[in-house]
Amino acid sequence: MRAVLEKVLLNTWQKRGLLACLLWPVSRLFQLLVTFRFGLFVMGYKAQTKLPVPVVVVGNIFIGGTGKTPLVIWLVQQLKQAGWHPAVISRGYGVHAESVILLDAMSQAQQVGDEPVLIAARAQCPVAVGRDRVAVATCILAANPQVDVIIADDGLQHYALGRDVELVLFDQRGAGNGWLLPAGPLREPVERRRDFTVCNLAGPDAVLPGMMPADTVRMHLQAGQAYRLSDRLSDDRQCKPLAGFSGQRLLAAAGIGNPQRFFDMLTMQGLPCQTKAFPDHHAFDEQSFKGVDADCILITEKDAVKCRQIPALLDDARIWVVPVEAQLDAAFAASLIQMISEKKHGRTSA
Repeated sequence: MRAVLEKVLLNTWQKRGLLACLLWPVSRLFQLLVTFRFGLFVMGYKAQTKLPVPVVVVGNIFIGGTGKTPLVIWLVQQLKQAGWHPAVISRGYGVHAESVILLDAMSQAQQVGDEPVLIAARAQCPVAVGRDRVAVATCILAANPQVDVIIADDGLQHYALGRDVELVLFDQRGAGNGWLLPAGPLREPVERRRDFTVCNLAGPDAVLPGMMPADTVRMHLQAGQAYRLSDRLSDDRQCKPLAGFSGQRLLAAAGIGNPQRFFDMLTMQGLPCQTKAFPDHHAFDEQSFKGVDADCILITEKDAVKCRQIPALLDDARIWVVPVEAQLDAAFAASLIQMISEKKHGRTSA
């Protein structure tokens, strides 16, 4: 039922049809509440904490997934190559603990969320989760004195945490019909301020969707070689190019914010698949692929974080993980790092 409702709403939000128009008055009320809340911080009625290191927020105003996790991993890698020591903070989907949790090698997705576990494994940097972004950032800085920049995974609307750079990420759906919830898919107005607009497209030559500014930075996800789920923790895991799956009966399964993006990527690689879309952050179990008639099951790295905790799935030799890498222009990386450097210099000279 949830998946059906989400599909109906997402289709509704792509145009200004009858249902969207009926909900438009409510979205105007929502916009007033958003503006009022933001104004409380601007006018100083609510405090905003400024950290001793630059803070970069990577988020989206389009509800649901747009590809933030690959972008965060890419940003960490770019910063490390430039000599920085980044750390990542996150809310952690489904995390109910009130205190801050610092991730380590034993952290489980059920305790800290699937995306933070994936970021920690891929980016190889300190990661912490918690409800209070300021407390999480303060804690990770205290535990890791070498950290000189914080990346907030999501959190554009968490204004209590001061930020130096904001990246707003869209995907091929753009801003939908351009209206705020519930008449449209946006949490904030499409013209909200930010330092960079990034759009996650199906490929390097894809056309930008409507309502995107002229200086929008293009991003696309490049699939790497797949590896067996059972080899995930092995140093000598078996890897296989996607072309090697050609001619087999394939099922592509994804429990991410926009599963169709994963399916389309595989299609562009010449791999026609049956598809199975799960809700975002789906809790996989031993029955998830029971009865599936396929030679191979291709899943995302985000889903693999949870599937590897289930012995029945870990032992299923048909399950292969398809990692992706965010591809962005090198000039954008240089501009972004330059802006972060200027923010850091401003702190030290103040």
